[in-house]
Amino acid sequence: MLLRCGCLARACSTPRRSSVKRREGRHMVDQFVALIVDEGKWLAASMGLALLAVTVLLYRHRHSDLPTRRRVLAAMNLFFGVTIGTMAFGHLLAVSTKLALRTLEGSVPTFYLIGAALAAPSWWLIYHTRRILASDGHGRATMALNAWLAITLLVLGVHNLPLAVPAFFNIAYHLHTRRAVGWAIVGMMVVSSVGLFIGSLIFLASGQSFEQFSGIE
Repeated sequence: MLLRCGCLARACSTPRRSSVKRREGRHMVDQFVALIVDEGKWLAASMGLALLAVTVLLYRHRHSDLPTRRRVLAAMNLFFGVTIGTMAFGHLLAVSTKLALRTLEGSVPTFYLIGAALAAPSWWLIYHTRRILASDGHGRATMALNAWLAITLLVLGVHNLPLAVPAFFNIAYHLHTRRAVGWAIVGMMVVSSVGLFIGSLIFLASGQSFEQFSGIE
């Protein structure tokens, strides 16, 4: 009799455990989807990935004979390109996810056009860093890609100015003729990037939406 009761207890507990596991799995999926569609959370990850890319670049060329100026310019452009390129990917992924879940509000072509307008020059800029390292004949393309990205970000809203600032530093560094001025530009870009990264971490830790964090709601 006791054996039968034990078997019945195990039979009853098995569906409960499976249902609990299903709920936990569904909850994890919901959290992952929420993370994807919250585009404000992508900035910290984008900057972290950009920093990793720059570290790898500098490490690979640590013993090369390339001029310091060329390596620094390549690193600055790579950082900017990866940051905006990853955020553009996050935007397109969020739009696609919302579209699949039927929660997207607004013009679908417009949202995809915004993502493409940022993805094209940023990914091109990432690829362009190879040309910066290879030769000095990259000036016009370097300035054009940075200007393209900066203008696009500002057209999308003045609140994107902190994201567009590195483009101006990249252009200024390419044009500088004095070493002290060059290092001053690099220093200002580092300070502004660190400030933006700290702000993104504070925003990430707040658990709020962009509107709540900025006081709009």
